[in-house]
Amino acid sequence: MSMKATILILGLVWSFQAALGIRFVIDREECFSHKAEYEGDTLHVSFVVIKSDSQWHFNEDGVDLVIHGPTGEQIHDFREQISAKHDFVVQKKGVYRFCFTNKSPYHETIDFDVQLGHFAYYDQHAKDEHFTPLMEQISKLEEALYNIQFEQHWLEAQTDRQAIVNENMSKRAVHKALFESLALIGASVLQVYLLRRLFERKLGMSRV
Repeated sequence: MSMKATILILGLVWSFQAALGIRFVIDREECFSHKAEYEGDTLHVSFVVIKSDSQWHFNEDGVDLVIHGPTGEQIHDFREQISAKHDFVVQKKGVYRFCFTNKSPYHETIDFDVQLGHFAYYDQHAKDEHFTPLMEQISKLEEALYNIQFEQHWLEAQTDRQAIVNENMSKRAVHKALFESLALIGASVLQVYLLRRLFERKLGMSRV
């Protein structure tokens, strides 16, 4: 492989995507920022409400997410969503803000992921037309790999949420069964007590 091709490939490989993946607990509002260095890049955003602090409550109303651009303009908003994905093309380079709002009285755990796709070609050092199709294929492959990674992270968060939902439902079912058993035992004891008092009263009246 020629030196020109090597320079071009290195220029492509070094243009990795910037990523932000965190899991945090929100009370009322939390904001995060991510810097886009180049116009034309693609920002991928996803979030999943994993769980609530209360075992007896699981938030089905979701949370709000508002995305703001570098000059404060609103790019997109999600209202009362449990999980969502969105991607958009960067029109202005700068800092983008992602603000979550929790309207539930309980703390919520959220899995949040941002990936910035940027593929730079340093083709000023490589003009050979034979390498252009190769670089295009490498670029598409790299983008596909990052998209797979992004989807995998979102699916893992969804799996974690479902596991917690199933666990909470199992606990509620067990607690309900225990409560019903105790209520049945209590009703039986009360019934035996009332019948005993009734027989004792009747026995006392017959003696008189």
